[in-house]
Amino acid sequence: MTGPARQDGPAAGRAASPLFEFTDVVVRLGEITALDGVTVAIPDGGVTAIVGPSGSGKSTLLRLCNRLEVAERGRIAYRGRPLEERDPRALRREVGMVFQQPTLVAGTVGDNLALADPGADDAVRRGALARVALDADLLTRDAGALSGGEAQRVCLARTLLTRPAVLLLDEPTAALDAAPTRAFERTVAALAEDGIPALWVTHDLPQLRRVADAVVVLDAGRVVAAFGDAAEAAGHAALVRLLEPEGDHGRR
Repeated sequence: MTGPARQDGPAAGRAASPLFEFTDVVVRLGEITALDGVTVAIPDGGVTAIVGPSGSGKSTLLRLCNRLEVAERGRIAYRGRPLEERDPRALRREVGMVFQQPTLVAGTVGDNLALADPGADDAVRRGALARVALDADLLTRDAGALSGGEAQRVCLARTLLTRPAVLLLDEPTAALDAAPTRAFERTVAALAEDGIPALWVTHDLPQLRRVADAVVVLDAGRVVAAFGDAAEAAGHAALVRLLEPEGDHGRR
């Protein structure tokens, strides 16, 4: 897929006020150029899928959004404000992130939720579990006894207790079976409908078709296309060629 990045459809109408706007962004990790002059606008709404083959810079782009990585060159704006003007700790509460592997501490599910909001009572914690389609009875369960899908949704519930305005999702279902994957996808779609936009890194073309409203395609650290219509992106022959030849399970 070559040529200029394009934006059509629903995202185009939001182009005047993007969620994140990258302008000529360069990131080098040691001797590797992870992002090479990235310029793209992320729409402020729905689910934007960040896709591409292994090593294309997907996770690096995501981590820039809450300053887990810092660009060597270029400009990143979050809702119109330069990202470097934001306090990183406050930003990470507002722009919450869920990683590929769920990270829970020893103790109960309630103990893990308390890490995000120590002042939250049981009713608030049960409400957070309900938002991610988990039973309130899980609150007292040993976190180590959860299934992979339950653990990942507890991590999402914990993130929601920080009251994020945006979600960053770095292949959150890569280690899950089909049923918990679909449950997680439904949860994120509902959150997006409620006004919490998400950036979702995925290598999975069927998942892109199920969850995405907009799509950004990376290859070799560059944006090679951007679509405001995910259905159009999912049927694009060059995108299919980028995603299908390899499993793309490694960290980027």
